[in-house]
Amino acid sequence: MTSIYPLATSTWGPEELKALKQVIASGNYTMGDRVKTYEKQFSEHFGVNYAVMSNSGSSANLLALSAIRYSSFKPSPGKDEVIVPAVSWSTTYYPVAQLGFKLKFVDVDLDTLNASVQNIGEAIGPRTAGILAVNLLGNPSQLREIRSLADENSIFMIEDNCESMGAIYEGKFAGTFGDIGTFSSFFSHHISTMEGGMSVTNSLELAQVMTSQRAHGWTRELPEENFIHKKSGEDFEDLFRFVLPGYNLRPLELEGALGIEQIKKLGRIVAGRRANAERFTELMKEFPDFKIQRELGQSSWFGFSLILENSDKGDRTELVSRMRQRGIAVRPIVAGNFARNPVMKHLPHVDLPSLHNADKIHDCGLFIGNHHYEMKEEFDLLRDTLEGFTES
Repeated sequence: MTSIYPLATSTWGPEELKALKQVIASGNYTMGDRVKTYEKQFSEHFGVNYAVMSNSGSSANLLALSAIRYSSFKPSPGKDEVIVPAVSWSTTYYPVAQLGFKLKFVDVDLDTLNASVQNIGEAIGPRTAGILAVNLLGNPSQLREIRSLADENSIFMIEDNCESMGAIYEGKFAGTFGDIGTFSSFFSHHISTMEGGMSVTNSLELAQVMTSQRAHGWTRELPEENFIHKKSGEDFEDLFRFVLPGYNLRPLELEGALGIEQIKKLGRIVAGRRANAERFTELMKEFPDFKIQRELGQSSWFGFSLILENSDKGDRTELVSRMRQRGIAVRPIVAGNFARNPVMKHLPHVDLPSLHNADKIHDCGLFIGNHHYEMKEEFDLLRDTLEGFTES
């Protein structure tokens, strides 16, 4: 069934199609000048020194953890635990394990859906290497306070901002508080480059490590003087010298070209989403049996979460079925309590604490889409659907 109220829609216009055609006409599809231009524009937009594009937000997270591991930011021996919120996407967690760290889960706040400063602070111990803060569904975490915790304890902070491009906390863009922040431009996100991710930092060393590791761990894209390995000046050697354990996470020129056009629209896209959020928040006052996400700072409202609080009014399975029947696309709140997934047997982690709120989200939560355009018909459908559910 085609969704009347879809989860995601395109933000492309004729500008993006023209940009794609120009790349095709050039015959140069792999990472090149357009990617570099987009990186520069992205860093300028968000007020950071460096931006390194990759082929996905998941890859941006992998680069971020890997850069920490292979730089002067690496934790001292014996520090191997990374604090993570219990509710996030899978590739928030995988790079932690893949880079030799252990996951240390903390519960999230049921209102904001993010890990609180209190929970993070209580989890810091002698083996803590860093904090991986996540801004869920467009909503900033308590980023300045988390940054202070990291600084006070001399540990790293990475910010997974893949769902929250354009969000603001205390006058500063989310994704720019950590040593590294990550973004996604997958189709369903705020801007779309088809697939695509970005890792931002104010550290030249971290930017150079990520640049090297993005493409095989070689020195090709590095300047002659760099933090990793001095070049010889001989292209025959410098183009094929491998100095770090790397990957192939390069984006395409097509994606860079799309990014150049999409970043121009980000302000309008976020404004449209925030206007819809005001209407959604007002609408949901009619349905007190549902808890919705409480905005912290200025959310960019990736989507709208609903947590069914009163089981006497039915259960989530019934609500999901009703929504789908009515043409409303619906998903779990990201991955629910990720610690309940079978993949955990493959991921090194410390003993799990009580994750009561994450369990509530896992069992009783769902989220629906938000868009950059006015959603009157979609909200009318949602109201009618929820009225039918609560009255049944």
